[in-house]
Amino acid sequence: MEKAKKIKLFIGLFYLLLISIFLYFFFSKFTLQELTSYDFIKNNRDFFFELKNSNLIMLSVLFVIFCVVWTLAGGFGAPIILFGGFVFGNWLGTALLIFGMSIGGTLLYIIANYFFKDLIREKFLNRFKNLEIKFKKSEFIYLLVFRFVGGIPFAIANVLPCIFNVKISNFFWATFLGMIPQIFLATSVAMGLEKVIQQSMEAPKILDIIFSPNIYIPLIAFGVLIIITIFVRELFYKK
Repeated sequence: MEKAKKIKLFIGLFYLLLISIFLYFFFSKFTLQELTSYDFIKNNRDFFFELKNSNLIMLSVLFVIFCVVWTLAGGFGAPIILFGGFVFGNWLGTALLIFGMSIGGTLLYIIANYFFKDLIREKFLNRFKNLEIKFKKSEFIYLLVFRFVGGIPFAIANVLPCIFNVKISNFFWATFLGMIPQIFLATSVAMGLEKVIQQSMEAPKILDIIFSPNIYIPLIAFGVLIIITIFVRELFYKK
């Protein structure tokens, strides 16, 4: 028993080391100033669009793999969602993101459930104790709602179900289906931003971006979705 714990600890620490190395090399490539520069965004837009036009399948496969690794590394969902919508548009971007993030999230859940389950239960069980009974009644439905309402950082949302020991298949499909509305609207906003940048030689003003139909229509829809999720969340977390 003691040997098994040591093996788990070693593998878990090795996983964390790999993730730390990945994040270090990723974020050491660009400065914050570069990432927020309009020229940087526009130039890289041209690069990725040329790559997409010349080899869409290869870029799509690489993006899905990156989504898996990024999610497995515990990365925030917003950056890759916006990137996916910016480069691939709302329909293809949503499909690639859902597929990659669902696989990555499921792998992260499996790892967390095997190596860190006791720690996660210790940290979060009291806070989500009222959900334990609900998950036992209808695991898939409540996990689907949990994914839909969001409100929790993506990496944490991937490991919280360890508290309830949900089935891997239920986790994957609830993640796959539950994230579709949010990701589709977010990629629509990103696609709208790409259209604005395409039409502007210089950095557009914030009002020009907001009042562009490509932006404000999905933003309004996103606002409606947020209102809906607030009401659903109130019912979901109600004791």
